[in-house]
Amino acid sequence: MESTGFSHWLIVLVETFAALFMLLLITAVLVLAVVWVVDRNQTHNSVLRNYPVIGHFRYFFLHLGEFFRQYLFSSDREEFPFNRAQRVWVYRAAKNSENTNAFGSTRDLRGEGVPFFVNAPFPALGDHHVEPKPVRIGPFAREPYDHAAFFNISAMSFGALSAPAVRALSSGAAKAGIWMDTGEGGLAPYHLEGGCDIVFEIGTAKYGVRTPDGKLDDQKLLAICAHKQVKMVSIKLGQGAKPGMGGLLPAAKVTPEIAAIRGIPVGQDSQSPNRHLDIGNVTQLMDAITHIRRLTGKPTGFKAVFGGMEWIEELCDEIGKRGIESAPDFIIIDGSEGGTGAAPQTLMEGVGLPLHEALPALVNTLIEKGLRDRIKVICSGKCITAYDVAWAISMGADFVNSARGFMLALGCIQSLQCNRNTCPTGITTQNPRLQRGLVVADKSERVANYARNVMHEVGIIAHSCGVEDPRELDRTHCRVVGDDGISVPLIKLFPYPKISAEQITVKSA
Repeated sequence: MESTGFSHWLIVLVETFAALFMLLLITAVLVLAVVWVVDRNQTHNSVLRNYPVIGHFRYFFLHLGEFFRQYLFSSDREEFPFNRAQRVWVYRAAKNSENTNAFGSTRDLRGEGVPFFVNAPFPALGDHHVEPKPVRIGPFAREPYDHAAFFNISAMSFGALSAPAVRALSSGAAKAGIWMDTGEGGLAPYHLEGGCDIVFEIGTAKYGVRTPDGKLDDQKLLAICAHKQVKMVSIKLGQGAKPGMGGLLPAAKVTPEIAAIRGIPVGQDSQSPNRHLDIGNVTQLMDAITHIRRLTGKPTGFKAVFGGMEWIEELCDEIGKRGIESAPDFIIIDGSEGGTGAAPQTLMEGVGLPLHEALPALVNTLIEKGLRDRIKVICSGKCITAYDVAWAISMGADFVNSARGFMLALGCIQSLQCNRNTCPTGITTQNPRLQRGLVVADKSERVANYARNVMHEVGIIAHSCGVEDPRELDRTHCRVVGDDGISVPLIKLFPYPKISAEQITVKSA
């Protein structure tokens, strides 16, 4: 009897599954028939009109292709914006894993633009790396900032980044002794949570310090700068990925919390103006810097992507009229290779000078005008490995900022979904389900490890070149491979300008 009962239920189960299968099959056929009819009669897509249904596989494979290439088809050195070798280097540094290779490097040392460093014949005995010394930023501010670490976290806003990502960056930065730039999205509690030094950025929309009509609210700025962690204020004029265009935060990311921090409506696209309403020329920029520095007491500078140095020369001439104390305390130079969550391809790939050209041009202009010691130079733009950072310092940067390097340290897999609120690692999404994947305690350690290891290995390069501080690296210590496969010293490609006696007097003053 029991066997008969079991057989009966087995037959019923099989018949049920068979019926469900037939239902699914009929539904699938009907769906395919509808898609076939729609594809065949639509007029906007030739492929689907000629090849109904199966034409959709083309777009499916196009979508999957960027992910499969990353793992299966591209070599270690082929991908953009960062190839597998670069990403693996960052992952190892973040995990504090051994960062050595066997049997030689896969890097092509004959490729055009590849930098390498000139070792000294008799390096100093003892430790195999050198430590950076503190640099003072803003000597004329009421609260000048002394900072040793030359590798820091670049501008990334809360909103573009998730709360767990910001918390992990803040905590990791504090452990490594580096600063964190808030980006233009305002100061969130998560920036302060870890206890790191903060650079507060004022974007063109003045998020967090804006009046209802988008002007600067002095009282809100004072309240933010009252936090001891806030060490400097940066006025963002533009960013490398989209010069001449303001940032866009999609409506899906504008949660009530983000809206409150920024001072904007909930659930609406937030588009920043393409420039500050009150800064339309060099004179107004200087006025804004002076006002903010006097108001807050913090060192104040600006961030820009450069198309030329003519306006910097004009700015230097204006400083000559007003006095050395009126100069911006720092300039953050963003190369056109800078990254962002969302930017038009035309601007991202075709506008603005790349860092390798803009950085030496800015440094040389400041030298010519006798302002190089007064104005500190901070650069950003795809500097994620030790030799990238060492190259930038050799070119003349005092500090190097990185955004995507620290995103990789957080676990970014370069899935290219930063602007879709679907980031699979929880870094650039406001979806709580996806944010769950980012464990702050673990990722903060990786952020700290990455920063320490980059600076340590730059210190190894500096020691090998025979200098006592990484910032003593200059254009005589680095060579770059030309189009003929032969390297040329940076000092030959970008010679330092000669300084007149009058400029030396200004510099000493």
